[in-house]
Amino acid sequence: MSIDRETFERATEDELRDVSVPDQVLAFLTAHQDRAFKATEIARQLDLEPDTVSTALTRLKSRELVEHKSAYWALTSDSNRLQSSADYERATQLFNDQLGAEAKDDWEAHAPAEPHPSHQSDNDTDTNTS
Repeated sequence: MSIDRETFERATEDELRDVSVPDQVLAFLTAHQDRAFKATEIARQLDLEPDTVSTALTRLKSRELVEHKSAYWALTSDSNRLQSSADYERATQLFNDQLGAEAKDDWEAHAPAEPHPSHQSDNDTDTNTS
């Protein structure tokens, strides 16, 4: 995965080493955007576990950043979608730099035990309201 020069100059070795699997997969598909690959081929090229790559691809598909047909995966052709994702990532990094990264454990400690009613399925809601 490529990074901008400013990131290269300010990041530590450890920070540069910790590129997420979805980012690695997305970078690989971006570098080969004229082709579609099987998940196992992507895993082999990136020296990652196939199951890990499959999970990353599924998550990227849910974000509409990759397309899936039969056993093949490719980068989305929707350049606006890719740009929106890149803008989101840049904004998140900016806020993390200014305010500190969000601590997931702290967030989960304050999260409600039950999901908000808008996130419950129809089967989970009480239909006997008056």
